[in-house]
Amino acid sequence: MLSVTENRTERLYGERHPEAKPIYGKTPVSDTPLGWIQIDHTTVDLIIVDPIDRLPIGRPWITIAIDVFSRCIAGFYLSLEAPSATGVGFCLTMVVSDKQTWLEQRGIDASWPIVGKPCRIGVDNASEFHSAAFERGCKQHGIEIEWRPPGQPHFGGIVERVIGTLMTLTHELPGTTFSNPNHRGDYDSDQTSCLTLEGLEHWLALAITKYYHLKPHEGMDEDIPLYRYEQGLQAMAHAGKTIPMPRDPRAFLIDFLPVVRRSLQRDGIIIDHITYYSDALRPWIRLRKEPGSLMIRRDPRDLSQIYVFDAENNYYFVVPYRMLSRPPITLWEHKLARKRLHEQRRDKIDENSLFAAIDEMREIERNAETMTRTARRNRTRRQAVLTSENPANQKQPPTSQEYTEPVSPFEDIEPW
Repeated sequence: MLSVTENRTERLYGERHPEAKPIYGKTPVSDTPLGWIQIDHTTVDLIIVDPIDRLPIGRPWITIAIDVFSRCIAGFYLSLEAPSATGVGFCLTMVVSDKQTWLEQRGIDASWPIVGKPCRIGVDNASEFHSAAFERGCKQHGIEIEWRPPGQPHFGGIVERVIGTLMTLTHELPGTTFSNPNHRGDYDSDQTSCLTLEGLEHWLALAITKYYHLKPHEGMDEDIPLYRYEQGLQAMAHAGKTIPMPRDPRAFLIDFLPVVRRSLQRDGIIIDHITYYSDALRPWIRLRKEPGSLMIRRDPRDLSQIYVFDAENNYYFVVPYRMLSRPPITLWEHKLARKRLHEQRRDKIDENSLFAAIDEMREIERNAETMTRTARRNRTRRQAVLTSENPANQKQPPTSQEYTEPVSPFEDIEPW
């Protein structure tokens, strides 16, 4: 009879992760670094815990971007939320950003030089890759989208294989769910889980920079991804070419956020019962702009400010809550608060009742001796997004974000 360790080893190495199986067909190639990247998502084969009670809250999602030329991972986004166009935008923001500061903030001594705007993105036909936010953001930055042709899985084989590789590595972590229940057997994933979302993010950064990027890659005749990338940069330099860079990663992310169309009132802009105001709006109030004429973007991770587009001067400026004393909230908290008010049969929902409901829910969380798995997950979600060190989520004073390309108007509102 095999021991528990032997059983686990057999599960780990006897069968590979399903996504790591070969995908037959001729995969398109790229001639330069970031000439073409592929993006895809998966749920991580791991149960994580909340950072306060250290109790299990479920499996997170990961969005991964891989550079087809070098097979280096260009960026990733780890979240408790299901895939969305906004999540893709967060992943792309990491792709284009200098990741050295990001690594230093996490105490990781490693090199991750992949930075810049890709020329082309290969994706499947999921709804988030056909969203107006994603298509608009790519068009704004001159990034070509290549949707995977139906019935030709090899077009996405590179990113699917790297996802399979990373998920196989997670099978060594406490709390792994393995590839499926058959592989997991009697292993108790909930009982053994101990990594938080932040801890998993740290582990992924180490796995990418200190293992995957430095390991000979079978798909490139045993070339090492990081060395392949650096050689590609040298070849581009000799040819007088460079990878285009965004002027501001934060502004880059704004181009991928969902759009809301609203009218300007005398007291500001109202979105989902919350009023926003800035002195920068005063000239527009006097002009009495047409109803629904304002194009606004918002980050679902932090509703305490919105980005309003000034078409005449071609830039976005930041507009905060009218009542600056209100706490930052996430879109998920906002939805839960509205649901709570409806369940209480409140006939009228306004800003005061909305924030009162959020305060009440937070107070219940603080005082609860034992919290439900969903409540712990919501608390973790709020803590993760509102304390994010991503430069795209840093608080800035109400100032402009300039753009060189004109922005066209779009539909009234779209899901993030």
